Amino acid sequence: MKAVLLATIAALCCVPALAQETFDGFGTVEPYDDGTGSLPQGDPAPFPSQGELVQPEPVRPPERVKNPVAVFSGIDKITGRIRTFDVYIDETVQFGALQVTPRVCYTSGETDAPRTDAFVEVDEITLDRAIRRIFNGWMFADSPGLNAVEHPVYDIWLKDCKSSSDVPPPASASNAGG
Repeated sequence: MKAVLLATIAALCCVPALAQETFDGFGTVEPYDDGTGSLPQGDPAPFPSQGELVQPEPVRPPERVKNPVAVFSGIDKITGRIRTFDVYIDETVQFGALQVTPRVCYTSGETDAPRTDAFVEVDEITLDRAIRRIFNGWMFADSPGLNAVEHPVYDIWLKDCKSSSDVPPPASASNAGG
């Protein structure tokens, strides 16, 4: 058995035509050397030498657009009404017994896959008028069930971020005093 295996290996090593042929992946065998000593057309470039480093293409981070308005939807589970409302960043809007304050709202750039996320704080006004934080984190418009606010009476989720709103912007602190 060993003799047959050794004879096969010796025959393959000693036959120059077999040692110089390459398989092109389509069922045909082509000679590797055309007699000129150069690589055939269509073959990839040879590997870099051991001392040469190949730099990979830099990875471009996804573009994030910061928006001044977050769009939420909320449901009142008692009445069954769903309401959509705009909230400016760092402003608080009350929805039932909940106060919603978005801190930042991002959308993806035009060249990236659509993504919308916001960092939101939601407080509940209890029956004794105390304010209790019930949510503090990221909401994702493409996965509303992932981090939506689920309250016994109200649910709130992020729908979108946008650059402007039909709702007038809140008065700034400099206009309030004057």
